[in-house]
Amino acid sequence: MIAKVYSAIPDGYDGKVVDVEADSSKSLPAFNIVGMASKTVSEARERVRLAITNSGFVFPAKKVTVNLAPAELTKDGSHLDLPIALAVLALSGQVNKSHLENKAFVGELSLDGSTRPVRGIINITEAAYKAGFSQIYLPIENYAQASLLNHKIEVIGVKSLTELILHLCGAQKIIPPKLAAAQVSHSNVVKNTRIYKKQIADPDIDLNVVENTLIDNRILLDHIQGQELAKRALVIALAGHHHMLLSGPPGSGKTMLAKAGLNLLPYLNHKEQLEVTKIHNLISPTGVIAKRRPFRSPHHTASHTALIGGGPAAIPGEISLAHNGVLFLDELPEFSRPTIEALRQPLEDKTININRINHHAVYPANFLLVATMNPCPCGYLNCPDRACTCSAKQIENYRHKISGPIIDRIDLTIKVRRASQIKIFSPQKEYTREHRIAKSLIKRALLTQRKRYCNPLLYNGSLSGAQIKQYIKLSSPAEKLLDQATDTLKLSFRSHLKVIRVAQTIADLDNTNQVEPTHISEALSLRQKI
Repeated sequence: MIAKVYSAIPDGYDGKVVDVEADSSKSLPAFNIVGMASKTVSEARERVRLAITNSGFVFPAKKVTVNLAPAELTKDGSHLDLPIALAVLALSGQVNKSHLENKAFVGELSLDGSTRPVRGIINITEAAYKAGFSQIYLPIENYAQASLLNHKIEVIGVKSLTELILHLCGAQKIIPPKLAAAQVSHSNVVKNTRIYKKQIADPDIDLNVVENTLIDNRILLDHIQGQELAKRALVIALAGHHHMLLSGPPGSGKTMLAKAGLNLLPYLNHKEQLEVTKIHNLISPTGVIAKRRPFRSPHHTASHTALIGGGPAAIPGEISLAHNGVLFLDELPEFSRPTIEALRQPLEDKTININRINHHAVYPANFLLVATMNPCPCGYLNCPDRACTCSAKQIENYRHKISGPIIDRIDLTIKVRRASQIKIFSPQKEYTREHRIAKSLIKRALLTQRKRYCNPLLYNGSLSGAQIKQYIKLSSPAEKLLDQATDTLKLSFRSHLKVIRVAQTIADLDNTNQVEPTHISEALSLRQKI
C-alpha cells in the first residue's frame, strides 16, 4: 500500500507543495527516488537509509520506490530528506499513516538522524499555509524564521527523527522553544529587563551604533569632517528613499558617507523583516532573522548574474539581497556597462524578473542605490592640489560608461571635494550629536510619509505620476519656479517628477505641509552635472 507524506520546496520567491509517495515490492532490496530529482535529492537515499537505522528503526528489506510529485517540477536541495524518511517508515508500518494527515514536513537529515536547517523556509511555510495544512514540522534551527508568519500555521521545530516520531505517536510531546525559553532563571529575567529599559530610555538613539562605535568600528555622520552639502544630500536621500550618486576625488569621504547612511536608517518593521529574511534564506540555510537593514557592497568585478540574479535556478542577486536596505556600488564606472544598464528596470519597478529555460522568478528589489565615482580615471580632474594625468579621450570613455538613462533615474547627483586637513583634524565638541539629529529628522520624515500614504512601504522617492498629483501640494510660486527650471535646464519628464519628489522630502524634513520655492531650489541644486 502506498504511503504519502506532504512537503514543500522553494520555487523562486514562492514555494511549491510536493507529494512524497512511497511504495514497495517483493524484489531485491533497492531504494529508488524518481520525479525530476536533482543530484542532491538523489543522494538522500543514503542519508535517509542511515538516518533511519541510526535512529533505532528498521529500513525495509524490499525494493522501495519514492516518487516526488508533480514530476515536471524540478526538485533541488535537501528539503525532502525528512518527508522521505517518514514515507518509508509509514510504508513499513513503523509510523501510523493517520499521524501524517494534514501536516507538512521538511528538513535535511544527518546520518545520526538529527535535523539540519534548509534554505527557503519562509517560502515553504507560506506554501504549506496556502495549501491548507494545519501544521508544519521543520528543523529547530528554522523555527524562528518560520514563526515570523505570526501563527498563520502551527510551526513545530524538530531536533531529530526520533523526537518527531515520539511526538507523532504521543509518547513525548515537543515543547515549543518559546515555552522552553520562558523557563529561565529569575536573575536572567531581571537582567534582560534592565537591558530593555535602557534601550527604550531614548528611542531615537540606536544603542548598537552609539555605545559600541569604538568596538565594532561603525561609521557615524560625526566621523565625516566637512562635506556639509553631501551630508545634507545623504539625509534627504535616506528620508525619502532617493537614489544618490557621489562624484569626487579619492579620499574625499564618499565611501564613509555611504556607510554612515546605513546607521541612520531605522530598524526593519515586521513586514520588511519577513521579506529580507525570506530573500536571504534562499541563499544561505541559516536560522538568522534579519533585524538591521541590509548593506550590500559588491565589487566592481561582480558578474551580471551576481548583481541582477539568475543562474540555472534563477536565484536572487545583490539587488534583491539589498531589498529594504542599501545597495552601495563603489566606483560605478568600473562595473561593466551591461551590468550598469541592467539596473534600469529594478530602479523604476522595484522588482526584477529573471527568466531561464526551466525557471521564472520575480524578486523584490526595492533598494536605495548609493553609488560613487571619480571625476576621471585617475580621480584628480579639477583637483586644486594635484594634477590630472588623464587624456580627454580617457575622460570621455570613463564617463560614457554611465549612460544618460541611468543618470536620469538617479535623484541626487553630488560633487564631493576633498576636505582640508584643518577640518579633518579639528576636535569634536559633542560626539554623536550630528548623527542623532540627522537620525531624528529622518525618523520624523519617514513617519510623516507613513501617515500621508497610509503605507509603511511607500516613500516619496517611489511615488508614481498619479500619486504625485494625488498627494503632493505645490504652492503657486513653487509651480512657477519648477516650470521655469524645466524649460531652462531642459529637464526630462522623469527628471521633472524626481525634482518634485525630492522637494517633498525636503518639505517633510522642514515639517511643512506644502512644497515651497525654497524646497524646489534646493532639490534642483542637488542635481549637479557630473
